[in-house]
Amino acid sequence: MVIQVSAYDAWLEGQFALDGRLGIPLPRFGVPWEEMNALKRAGVVERWELIRGRIPDAILAREAEIRRLLAELFEEVDFVRCCALNEEIAEAASVIHDLQIWYRTQQDLEEENIKRHG
Repeated sequence: MVIQVSAYDAWLEGQFALDGRLGIPLPRFGVPWEEMNALKRAGVVERWELIRGRIPDAILAREAEIRRLLAELFEEVDFVRCCALNEEIAEAASVIHDLQIWYRTQQDLEEENIKRHG
């Protein structure tokens, strides 16, 4: 079975790039938002909403990772390993913070539109 991808779908896919640290695709627009026509903007927003919907699960996964690391840290006696565990915990917390910022991105966009049109 051959699946054909339209030029629009290919363009839309190209507006997002997987962020290895966060584990989700993030916007990487080839042109400024203001220069996109209404159809392209709507497509980007729709695609972003699909991605954005996966963010809470990604946050839950990182929180579970932090709980696991904390349990390991509680039992660890080697100082160097404790430092490494603390570093892993800090990085996971940083990822959660960044994911929360990206999760609010749509709200910010809608609020900006309300300010412009309200």
